[in-house]
Amino acid sequence: MSSEERRVFGARVADLRKQKGMTQGELSAAIGRTASWLSQVERGIQPVNRLDVLRLLAGGLSVPLQVLQPDAPPPAEATPSPASETNDLDQARLVLSGHPALDVLLNPRQGFQPDDLPALRSSVGAIWTLTHNARFAELSVEIGALVPRLELACRTASAEHVPELHDLLARTYQALAAAFVRQHEADAAWVAADRAIRAAELSCNPLNVFAGIYRLCHAFVRLQHLDQAEHAATTAITTLENTTAGEPQHLSVLGSLHLVLALVHARAGERSAARQQIEAARGVARRLGEDRNDFHLEFGPTNVEIQAVSTAVELGDAGEALDLCKGINADGLSSERQARLLMDMGRAHAQRRQHADSLDCLLRAEELAPEMVHTHVAARAAIRDLVLSAGRTASDELRGLAERTDSLG
Repeated sequence: MSSEERRVFGARVADLRKQKGMTQGELSAAIGRTASWLSQVERGIQPVNRLDVLRLLAGGLSVPLQVLQPDAPPPAEATPSPASETNDLDQARLVLSGHPALDVLLNPRQGFQPDDLPALRSSVGAIWTLTHNARFAELSVEIGALVPRLELACRTASAEHVPELHDLLARTYQALAAAFVRQHEADAAWVAADRAIRAAELSCNPLNVFAGIYRLCHAFVRLQHLDQAEHAATTAITTLENTTAGEPQHLSVLGSLHLVLALVHARAGERSAARQQIEAARGVARRLGEDRNDFHLEFGPTNVEIQAVSTAVELGDAGEALDLCKGINADGLSSERQARLLMDMGRAHAQRRQHADSLDCLLRAEELAPEMVHTHVAARAAIRDLVLSAGRTASDELRGLAERTDSLG
C-alpha cells in the first residue's frame, strides 16, 4: 500500500466512522485495537494490508468489506456445514453451568477417600494430555466426569488432603480454559480460568494462581478485552518481578506472562511494545536454560521463539516470521505447539502470497492437531483467503481442507 493509498484509505475509514457517529475511542474499542493505532490508520501512517484486519474494521463500522476496500475479494457464498452446528466442548460447557456441587450443600456426605487420590492425579494428567494434543471431543467427555468428582472431593475431604485436591481442581480448570480458548469459546474460558484461580489460592500454591491468570489473559484476548488482558498480565508480572524467587516454576510463569502480554500488544498493533515483551521473555528463558512444562505452560527457549513467530504474523511481518522459523526445532514440544508453529508458518506464507507453501504448512498442522486447525479462527481465515485467491484454480487438496474447516462460507 503506497503512501497515497494509505491516505485515501484512512480518509475513507474516518468518513465512515463519522457517518456512524462513532469516536475513534469507540471504534477502536469495538475492534480490540488502540485509539492511537486507529488514529495512525486514519492519518495514512499505519497501513492495513491484511484481509482479516480489513474485515475487523468493516465489522466495527457495520459496512460490507467492499465499501471499506472496493478491490477486496467478494465474500464466498455461505454453505451450511454440520461442523458449524456443534462444538466439541458442548458437554464441558455444561459442566461450568451453575454451582458445581449443589447436592453437597443440602446433603453433606462422605464423597472422598484417600485411596481416590492416585486415580484423580492420573485423570488430571490425562486431561492435560488431551488438551496438549487438541483432542477436544475426548476432553469434553472426560471433563464431564472428572470435575464433579474433584468438586465433591474438595468439599468432603479431611483437611490434610484439601490443598492437593484444590491443586488438582485448579489444574483441571486451567486445562478447560486453555481448550475453550483454542475453540474460540472465550466466555466459557473466562469462567474456567476464574474458577482455576480460586481453586489455586485454596491449594496454597501461589504460583498456580499466576498460571490461572495467564489462562484468564488469553480469555480476555479472545474476547478482545485487551485493556483487561493488559492489566491482568502487567499486574502479575510486576508482582513476580518484585519477588526474589528464581526457581524454575517461578521463571516459567513469569516468562509465560511476558508472552501473553506480547500477544496483547500485537493484537493492538503496538509493534514496539510487543517486541519488548518478546525480548523480556527471551531473557527469562535464558535464565531458565531449558524447555520445561511447569503448570503445563511449555515455557522455555523454544516456545519463546514459537511465540515470536506468532507475534510477527499478528503484526503482518511475514518475512520476519519465516526467518525466525528457520532456527526452531519444536520436536520436543506437544503436538499442539508444533501444529501452532506450522499454522503460523502457513499464515505467514499466505501473507506473502506463497500459496503452495502456505497450503503445505496448514495440511501438516492439520495432521498433528486436526481439531485445533478445524476450529481456529485465524487458520480458517487463512484457508478462506487461499480459496478466494485461487478461485477456480483451487486444488482438490485446498478445497478438501476448506470443507473440513468449514472455510468456504
